[in-house]
Amino acid sequence: MRKLPFELGPVAHRGLHDAARGILENTTSSVAAALAKGYRIEVDVQESATGEPVVFHDEELDRLMEAKGLVKALTPPELKRLAYKGSRDTIMTLDELLEMIAGRQPLFLEVKTMFTPPGDYERRIAASVQRYKGPVAVMGFDPWSTLAIKAAAPGLPYGIISYRWDDGWMPQLSSGQRFVLRQLLLARRLRADFIAYDIDDLPAFPPLALKRLFGVPLLTWTVRTPEQQAKARRYADAPIFEGFEP
Repeated sequence: MRKLPFELGPVAHRGLHDAARGILENTTSSVAAALAKGYRIEVDVQESATGEPVVFHDEELDRLMEAKGLVKALTPPELKRLAYKGSRDTIMTLDELLEMIAGRQPLFLEVKTMFTPPGDYERRIAASVQRYKGPVAVMGFDPWSTLAIKAAAPGLPYGIISYRWDDGWMPQLSSGQRFVLRQLLLARRLRADFIAYDIDDLPAFPPLALKRLFGVPLLTWTVRTPEQQAKARRYADAPIFEGFEP
């Protein structure tokens, strides 16, 4: 099997979060909780108004913040002044996240995009991870974005996130683009170091063929139930989990 520069194991999805205890996803509290338990960490980054990546999952603020609008409409200092619903944490920049983790656990960085052409956002992510001394891998649904980061940061482990692409997400993508993404046709050409595939869509031929024939490590998301845990153990090399501790 192809080797990543760190050992695979359970990955805490958006950190080890628990909203009932005031620990929200992708916050300093969720990252600290994951570090305390020794879990590998997955977080999301979005583009801010300055192009600087900030740690946040949604394109819009509404679900988690006492504010409305797009993350991309505000600068990092403006985002930091916003309040989370039910938490005293603030929105981190990518650099602040990396400083906090400081190499203590491997980090899987999910790069959120709207499938627009790569630009300053990707260059800023590449610059940050190149300066970082700890184990980090970049992944995303948009392989062109994450490939741009890998090109700017040679040696960085790079992964493709995918699923069946059978819903209405990203309606701007053509049926042909969806086919390419669903079948992971770019994985070998772009030399992906790993795949992260939807647990509900396993087993599926594209990720399992890459794993079995070419040794590409397979992670699966988001593992929440005992049934999904059993499926992850059968088909994948590591789960990206939430709502329980494996």
